[in-house]
Amino acid sequence: MDLDANRSLLVTAIAQTAAGDRAALQTVYRLTSAKLFGVCLRILSDRAESEDVLQEVYLTVWNKAGVFDPGRASPMSWLIAIARNKAIDRLRAGRIGRRMDPIDAATEVPDAAPSAETVLQSGEENRRLHACLAGLERREQAALRGAFFDGNTYEDLAQRMGVPLGTMKSWIRRAMQKLKACLER
Repeated sequence: MDLDANRSLLVTAIAQTAAGDRAALQTVYRLTSAKLFGVCLRILSDRAESEDVLQEVYLTVWNKAGVFDPGRASPMSWLIAIARNKAIDRLRAGRIGRRMDPIDAATEVPDAAPSAETVLQSGEENRRLHACLAGLERREQAALRGAFFDGNTYEDLAQRMGVPLGTMKSWIRRAMQKLKACLER
C-alpha cells in the first residue's frame, strides 16, 4: 500500500474510531502497532513496560480520536506523539528502575566507531583500489566487478559477455594478479 493510501486509510479509521467504531480502532492498531511499539521500546528499553504503554496509547486513541485534525498533523505523527508522551510519562513516574552508573564508568564504555586513523587509512586504501581497478582493461574490470561486487558466477559472466567459461576464469585470474601487483606497489 502506498504512503498516501495508507495515510487516507488511517485518517478515515481514526475518524470512525471517534464515532465509536471498534473495527476502525482495530484497523488503526493493525496499521500502526509495530511502529508505535518500537517508539515505546526505544524510550523505555523494557518490553513488558512498552506493551503496557502501547495499551494506554490505544486507550487514548479511543478516547481522543475526535480531537485528531488531519489538517494539522499526519495520523502517524499524531499517534507517535501520543506513544512518545505516554512512554516519557511512564519514565517520569519512576515505574522503571533505571540503572545509574557513576560518570567515571563512561570511560570504560567502548566506542564502536572506527578511529580517525582507521577511517583515513581505509579511505586511502579505497582510493588505491579504485585507481588500480581503473588501470585494468575494460573487460577485466567488468569481470571483476561482476564476480566480486555484484556476486555473479563465472558462468553467468561468461554467458553475459559471450565468452567461454575458461576465458572468463582466465580474465578474472589475470585481473586479480594485476590488481594484487598494483596494490603491493
